[in-house]
Amino acid sequence: MKTIIQQAVLGAVLIAALPLLVPVARAAAKPAVAKTVKAAKPAPLPIPKARSVVTHHSVVIDGQRIDYTATAGTLLLYDAKHQATASVFYIAYTKDGVRDPARRPITFAYNGGPGFASALVDVGGFGPRRLVWPAPGDAKAAQPPYRLVPNADSILKSTDLVFIDAVGTGYSRIVGYGMPKMFYGINGDAHAFSQFIQRYVQQSGRFQSPKFLLGESYGTTRSAVLARDLVGKGVYLDGVILCSTVLDFATLNTNPGNDLPYELYLPSYAAVAWYHHRLHPQPPDLPAFVHQVEQFAGGAYAHALFQGAALPAAEKARIAAQLARYTGLPVALWLRADLRMPLSVFQRNLLGDGYSTGRFDARFITPELQPLDPESGGSAAGAATTAIWGALSTRFDDYLRNSLHYRSQHLYVQTSGTVFKAWDWGRYTPPLSALAQGVGSGKTLGRVRNVAPALARAMSNDPAMQLLLNNGWFDLATPFDATNYTIAHMGLPQALQGNIHEDYYKVGHMLYLNPAVLPQLAHNIDAFITHAAARG
Repeated sequence: MKTIIQQAVLGAVLIAALPLLVPVARAAAKPAVAKTVKAAKPAPLPIPKARSVVTHHSVVIDGQRIDYTATAGTLLLYDAKHQATASVFYIAYTKDGVRDPARRPITFAYNGGPGFASALVDVGGFGPRRLVWPAPGDAKAAQPPYRLVPNADSILKSTDLVFIDAVGTGYSRIVGYGMPKMFYGINGDAHAFSQFIQRYVQQSGRFQSPKFLLGESYGTTRSAVLARDLVGKGVYLDGVILCSTVLDFATLNTNPGNDLPYELYLPSYAAVAWYHHRLHPQPPDLPAFVHQVEQFAGGAYAHALFQGAALPAAEKARIAAQLARYTGLPVALWLRADLRMPLSVFQRNLLGDGYSTGRFDARFITPELQPLDPESGGSAAGAATTAIWGALSTRFDDYLRNSLHYRSQHLYVQTSGTVFKAWDWGRYTPPLSALAQGVGSGKTLGRVRNVAPALARAMSNDPAMQLLLNNGWFDLATPFDATNYTIAHMGLPQALQGNIHEDYYKVGHMLYLNPAVLPQLAHNIDAFITHAAARG
């Protein structure tokens, strides 16, 4: 070990020599940089083999027995270098005994979230087996055991079905050199579904089949971008079926300065108040009443909100009185809210007595732990979710294992908080981004998250494509008037407006939760598919 003196002397020598050493050091640095080795590429995740399990079943629909094959399996997705990136789980139901299977319609279906598996739209009401859901207020039916019964209202009557789990949900997962950023975002998610559908069509020989997409909730957002992606690759679609639609998030998000959602939510508030008999007198006809509220929301109410602080006090009082008549909430509460009623405040004040309505389905209600708290709490699952989640989670696992005979070492992920938290909402480029104006236009326009123009682009490039919109009157997650507004403003040419079809049902976000609605829902979708396939 050198002494302090020795170190001092050595330091002085180095300082004196510094002017001479620096050029040498710089010269030596160049080859050192050139020889820098890139960071080692992360080791790939294990890549399982694609596999499938086939079982055979039957169901009676409209008095006719339908024999069908159920295939539960996985397909691998690949990157541009043909390296596996994801293993995607699906369940396909195909009708047996079809003379020309290659020409039978096929529908690719999925849920949303983002971060939800497709089980809910499968055994919820569209597949050949369905859960018996508890009715609003039936707490006993929300407890096990749960019944899974043959679904006489399955749309298997008119189309083969392929239910797809998004990467990170169900049994779908990242493999090989795949990374979350490839899948957890608007673009990556749609590209993954597009590749899956193309691979499935190729492997099953369904090139000539009329093809449909069916998405629920965020699944409708996915459908818009996915339709554009598929059509751009030459995979034309006969129809897109949207259930509980959200395409333009600006119609839902009540950010300061954005009054549009208040206008578009009002007809849904009125419909929910009608359902819970909070209106005096009670309007006899729901659609007629809602139409009246829509006219007010887009007229006098929108004009009042547009004026902001310049709105005269007398006019504000008059608007508040009309809002109270339409919603059952007191005038004083509307005035305290400055005519802008937040969703959570509406839910917690409509019924009173310490109860709150559901958001996904306002027919369901749940008690508040502390009614005087400004919010119900982050851990509150919500009335509709509370009622159905136990049945979905446990009964679907049993269905996979004991009916479809598909077994996995992994847990089936019904909903993934990991996917939702990692979701890239911003990296999306609208098809008409060149029209953007204003500060930061091109950089910020995509963050508005309006995918409706992507759907319009798909429909204009594939002009025979039909669009079906299914709405629940009592849906407070994706209000029906927001759907109407978005579709009216998505820029679809007038010549294609006749391709849009729309239906409404007395239920909430999950349209199949009301057994009285399910037969009509299935009938309308069957008719849509039959009509659209015949046009193709």
